[in-house]
This record gives sequence, C-alpha cells and structure tokens, in this order.
Amino acid sequence: MKKQTKTLEVVRLEFTTQYPSPEEISERLDSLNLRIPIEEINWDDFDYKPDVAFSIGYTDNEILIKYYVKEQHFKAEKTESNQMVCEDSCVEFFVSPAEDGIYYNLEFNGIGTCLMGTGTGRENSRRADTEIISRIRRKSSAGQEAVREKRGEFSWTITLAIPLSVFFQHEIKELKGKIFRANFYKCGDKLSVPHYVTWNPVLTRTPDFHRPEFFGLLKFI
Repeated sequence: MKKQTKTLEVVRLEFTTQYPSPEEISERLDSLNLRIPIEEINWDDFDYKPDVAFSIGYTDNEILIKYYVKEQHFKAEKTESNQMVCEDSCVEFFVSPAEDGIYYNLEFNGIGTCLMGTGTGRENSRRADTEIISRIRRKSSAGQEAVREKRGEFSWTITLAIPLSVFFQHEIKELKGKIFRANFYKCGDKLSVPHYVTWNPVLTRTPDFHRPEFFGLLKFI
C-alpha cells in the first residue's frame, strides 16, 4: 500500500451562544448529514472492523466532533482522566496544529473518560494536566457509569467540544483558513476481539497510532 494523505474540509458552524451545549452540538452535527468512515484495516492480525464514522465542524472557539459507533463488544471500565482508555471501547483524535512536529492525542472511551497527551512521538509524549482535560465538553449516549465488557450489537455515540485552549503548546487564535494534520481512530486494545481502525492509512508493521507522518489533512473553511 502506498502512503495516502486524505483531505477533509471542515465547515464553520453558527450557534446562538458562544459555547453551545453538547446536546445542541450533537443535533447540529447530525444535521450536516456528514458521516466520514473510519474504516482502514492496516494490520492483518487485527481484521475486525466495527462500523465507525464521525462528523466534524468548528466554531470560533472549539473543534466539534461526533463519533458514531456500532461494535460487537463494548467496555468502559476507565473512569479517571489519563487512565488507559485505549483498553476500553475507544475513539481517538490525534492532531498536529503546526509544522513543528508536535501533536496532541485525545482518546475517549465510551463513557467519555479522556486521556490526553502531547509530544512528537510515543517515546516523548507527556500527559496533559487534568485541568486542561476538564475543559473538553463531552456527552456520550452510553452515560457516565463504568461498564464491564458486554457482548452483542452495541451502538453508541459521543459528542466532543474541544476548546482551542487545550492545545496548550500552541497559540491558536482562529481556525478559518488553517490546515491541521490529523487522524481519527477506533480501537479496543483489551476487548475480547481487539481492533485498530483508522481514518487515514497507517503503514506500520504493527498497530501504532502515534505516527504523525501518516496523518491526513483538515482544512478549516
């Protein structure tokens, strides 16, 4: 497989308030009728592919994302910020706002628990303070209580409002006209059937999301 760089145009959304509720954001992202699939199977040893898509937009203050997930196993045991939510049913947004090699990894399990890190690679990544993580507004259809693994046909969504201020290693004053490098993921490292699915292809021998050279492009229009 040749290296591929997908490009996604992200539209600005108008709301009546500066910080609309997650419920209002969820409905607005639904109304875009935009479902971008996360469907790249990059590693033969992990060929299970849940049905995952996302919708995305932005305001003057925040990046707005909604994930739509259908999967055969669901687990959400992590309840504290910066726990290893990738071991649960997990969606992830990795983003590099500038050409300085620094990216942020924002990882959320099905009940909205978040791990956030930043660095230029897996080896030098450091976790964000919980105060910064607390600025990310989120709402999951699965609620907030811990869930031990269940097997069946599970559908869930999570809506995220990510303030520009959480990108604390950069000073981002506006998004319009900017191009960020990013990737979107779905994983479940310790589910009965582990999986690692990506938006933009990742050409590594084994699963590794911390590879900014395989990010796609987000164009804020």
